[in-house]
Amino acid sequence: MIGLHFSVFEVTMLVCFGLSWPFSIYRTYKARNVEAKSPVFLVLVVIGYVAGVVHKLLYSRDAAVLLYAANAVMVTVDLLLVVRNRNTVNETNNKINLPFASRDRIPMRRRSSHLP
Repeated sequence: MIGLHFSVFEVTMLVCFGLSWPFSIYRTYKARNVEAKSPVFLVLVVIGYVAGVVHKLLYSRDAAVLLYAANAVMVTVDLLLVVRNRNTVNETNNKINLPFASRDRIPMRRRSSHLP
């Protein structure tokens, strides 16, 4: 049985994080910019939340487990959007054949080592 006794500080932390993830998800969805997002970081955050859920279920059953689970779900959604956006960007880059993106780059003129 899950109890209603929990740490106010733990719940405050989880609520604050929980309020920030929807903004992150929205920005990832709208911007489709994957350069600023690290999938490795997001995976580590999910692992941390899953560890929190396991700890709560095994050692300290209280309502905070629901916040850990909700945060883990939101981070997973953000991670899936990052993966989707990365695949979209890679497909777009493969379709566009730009001279500066290929191996056959236009040779650049070397600067003289002498200053004018």
